[in-house]
Amino acid sequence: MADTVSPAQRSVNMSKIRAKDTKPEMIVRRLLHRAGYRYRLHRHDLPGKPDIVFGSRRKAIFVHGCFWHQHSDTACLDGRRPKSNPDYWNIKLARNIERDERNRAALMGQGWDILVIWECEVRDPNLLDRLTAFLD
Repeated sequence: MADTVSPAQRSVNMSKIRAKDTKPEMIVRRLLHRAGYRYRLHRHDLPGKPDIVFGSRRKAIFVHGCFWHQHSDTACLDGRRPKSNPDYWNIKLARNIERDERNRAALMGQGWDILVIWECEVRDPNLLDRLTAFLD
């Protein structure tokens, strides 16, 4: 199946996708800050540059977009692969999944605890409870 937009429009769309300070990440950060937690952002010295880092606790949080990191929950519709250009997307998204697994394994090997929050989970009213259970 061919792409539904022109290559120029696809390029414009892709250029607007951010790697940090995304809406889901900002929601999680605001929740944590309001709850009194202080943290560092995107530590470059750690594998995968976790979105939120609690150095003294050795805990890291990744806020993953369901599409880019391929959320496998069947209830999440954002994790579906595109039907257009499957040769490209299957390879690209598989590489993202492998990279995430490598980064998590490297962090855990260094003694870090990791929590992954999916984009679709930021709307969960119990998210703060889950975060505090992880951090305390």
